[in-house]
Amino acid sequence: MQSYGMTADGKSVELCTLSNAAGVEVKLITYGGILTEISVPDRQDRFANVALGFDSLAKYEADHPYFGAITGRYANRIAGGRFTLDGVEYQLFMQDGLCSLHGGEVGFDKRIWQAREVESGVELAYTSPDGEEGYPGKLDVSVRYSLSEGNALRIDYAAVTDAPTVLNLTNHSYFNLMGEGEGTIYDHILTLNADHYTPTDARQIPTGEIAPVEGRPFDFRAPKAIGSGQRSADPQILMAKGYDHNFVLNRDGLAEGELGLAARVYEPRSGRVMEVWTTEPGVQFYAGNVLDSTLVGTSGRLYRQSDGLALETQHFPDSPNQPHFPSTVLRPGQRFASTTVYRFSTDSGS
Repeated sequence: MQSYGMTADGKSVELCTLSNAAGVEVKLITYGGILTEISVPDRQDRFANVALGFDSLAKYEADHPYFGAITGRYANRIAGGRFTLDGVEYQLFMQDGLCSLHGGEVGFDKRIWQAREVESGVELAYTSPDGEEGYPGKLDVSVRYSLSEGNALRIDYAAVTDAPTVLNLTNHSYFNLMGEGEGTIYDHILTLNADHYTPTDARQIPTGEIAPVEGRPFDFRAPKAIGSGQRSADPQILMAKGYDHNFVLNRDGLAEGELGLAARVYEPRSGRVMEVWTTEPGVQFYAGNVLDSTLVGTSGRLYRQSDGLALETQHFPDSPNQPHFPSTVLRPGQRFASTTVYRFSTDSGS
């Protein structure tokens, strides 16, 4: 752990580096719990950083699309920035007057987290006061990042509250398995363990339908390249300007809290593979649609549309307003717990 500098308002930020015997390195900062770098080998044992990000704290403090950050209290969207819990309506901060996104104006991605070393990693902690961004209840949150000798990055989330509230936590890393700044993810081969997804309206709010992926660009049950669907004329793709949808993971036979395979990404040229395992019921596949050549990444190169992909393990968007979706309500005496693992390896391609 070392200093990463000071925020514009004079708060100290630390940089934490995790490494293993294989040479894999994961770097994160206590501002937003942001994963700034993930360096992993290709099939010829050449290392590259596969996580999009920046080279300075000032750039992370400026407006950006949540690169690498912890998102909460509620990851993804809540329609109209409103929900009702136990008969009380709560109004949240709204982005663009349409919804509350990723926790509001100053979500967990912009907070300073307290760090302590733990076995194989670091644990971050933050206390969100009652009423922060409009959410009820004081919330004590911890997020533990750990790196195994088998090149698996594990993220364990935990939280308790002193009043009924809603909670949906995830990490918003963008990945490019060729290396950040190396071009689009169109040729990445994606597999998603999902028979269904949740369609959205023009505001990118779920309609409430749980629809089959079969016969649509959303069918990634067998491995396929991302590019063809990302450029398709499917109405759902056109509205979102690409993939930005929640997939309902197949969890039959899994106990609550048991890790299940959500996704596998393979990049043919480098041979890099990333598997995503999670205890969550959904994953948001986002293909970097708003990257618009205005952001200069860690390598000094511009990020263009679809230069990275996010696989945000989560409960479903707008669940507080969709009673048939899995509940995101957390009550006093309960403990929120969630785990996601990113496993990195290589494939010969033969």
